[in-house]
Amino acid sequence: MVIVIVGIIGAVVAPRFFGRTTFDASGYNNQLIALLRYGQKLAIAQNRNVFVRLNGSSVALCYNATCTAGARVLAPAGTNTASAATRLRCVDPNTNVYDAGWACEGVPAGVTMTAAATFYFDAAGTPFAGGDAQPTLVSTFPDRLSLSVSGAGVALTTMIEGGTGYVR
Repeated sequence: MVIVIVGIIGAVVAPRFFGRTTFDASGYNNQLIALLRYGQKLAIAQNRNVFVRLNGSSVALCYNATCTAGARVLAPAGTNTASAATRLRCVDPNTNVYDAGWACEGVPAGVTMTAAATFYFDAAGTPFAGGDAQPTLVSTFPDRLSLSVSGAGVALTTMIEGGTGYVR
């Protein structure tokens, strides 16, 4: 009887216990928050706009809306994580070459992230919608932008406040 119970528990619990997707979702959500905060602080420190691209497969920081090769923000430590997902999703669309120095992180396998329109932080750290004319004092960024990262039944939410750019 004990062997049967241990077998049932092992069959049901072991895959859930040893699965990485929950940890990948939590780790990616932390990377998302860190890159968003870094983008805002960089915009303030360099007194220039920093664009955030959230296309559902990666989060990337750039100095223009198109993320061209010369306008990519350098990763904080000089290189991104170089994970398999990042090497796959953080490539130059013109050359299809991975850029290790770019502040870009790809969504891991089994994890999903909600896509959002490109937006930017201005020199004061205030978020603006990507389509807002520059320079402008009127932001059409929503009052609160909610981003969701999920995997293996775990859903994590990151919020960006419209008036202040505060990321939580």
